[in-house]
Amino acid sequence: MTESASAQPRESLPLDSTAQLLTRITDQLGAQLSHVSLNGTRRPMHHRTGGSATINRAPALVAVAHGSRDPQALRTVMKLLDRVRELRPGLDVRLGHIELNEPLLPAALSGLGSGDAVLVPLLLGRGHHVKRDIPAAVAAAPALRATIAAPLGPHPLLVEALYGRLVEAGWPAEEADSRGSAVVLAAAGSRDPDSAADTRRTARMLSERLGGVPVVPAYASATTPTVPVAVRALAARGRHRVAVASYFTAPGRFATAAAAAAPGTAAAPLGAHPAMARLLLCRYDQALTGALPAHEVATNDHLLASA
Repeated sequence: MTESASAQPRESLPLDSTAQLLTRITDQLGAQLSHVSLNGTRRPMHHRTGGSATINRAPALVAVAHGSRDPQALRTVMKLLDRVRELRPGLDVRLGHIELNEPLLPAALSGLGSGDAVLVPLLLGRGHHVKRDIPAAVAAAPALRATIAAPLGPHPLLVEALYGRLVEAGWPAEEADSRGSAVVLAAAGSRDPDSAADTRRTARMLSERLGGVPVVPAYASATTPTVPVAVRALAARGRHRVAVASYFTAPGRFATAAAAAAPGTAAAPLGAHPAMARLLLCRYDQALTGALPAHEVATNDHLLASA
């Protein structure tokens, strides 16, 4: 090899070409990361057609609340939906009420025009509102392409929210002696047997979460037992340390009455607990993918735990 050949420098990319390459790599990584939400889920991809980008937007999430004359109820629901938006940035999250508060559900659906939506009931069981009122509102908006998700309960995330509210109210995280303890699961109540079955299943799941402490469902309306009757029945069985778990999504007349009947610890409504925000998105995703809701896989504990 000649001296001139050995002295020849190796070919390298010009500095400006290197910078362009790094820029392209950074842009590609940024584009990929932009499709990943904070909770690890992937957002819709951009599809290019004929040199122009079109966006396949995810359907709007319409949370369907019951509504309440208590001003705290609306503020609580709005805070919950803010948590949902934090978990899934970019998702169109809206609110509609069955009664008592604006916006009412028909107006919320009308505002979506001919778009796509998933309605997630902020309701805890399969009662009249889930089976009749929400489908009727969807039928009255024929231009909208809508899917109705399962109600929030029963589900392990709902149980975590109930447990968290009990601990916040003073329930010991590690119960040393549960022989004299019990919990009343205070729910709104419904004449629909499916709703009562959902509440009973949630009570069993909460009992398991509490290490076997008895959890008795009680109701503010439509069916029995009431919270005071359930408390007295537990006391007659030697359960004198009774806490009331508030099986309500937001403050209101029923939640206030249930707390007033508690002989000791009274937990706050589920509200904007972090597990509730995750549960709303879980129900939304299940509706999009056609996955079974929790009450339909109740016979398979492994599937239920992993839902």
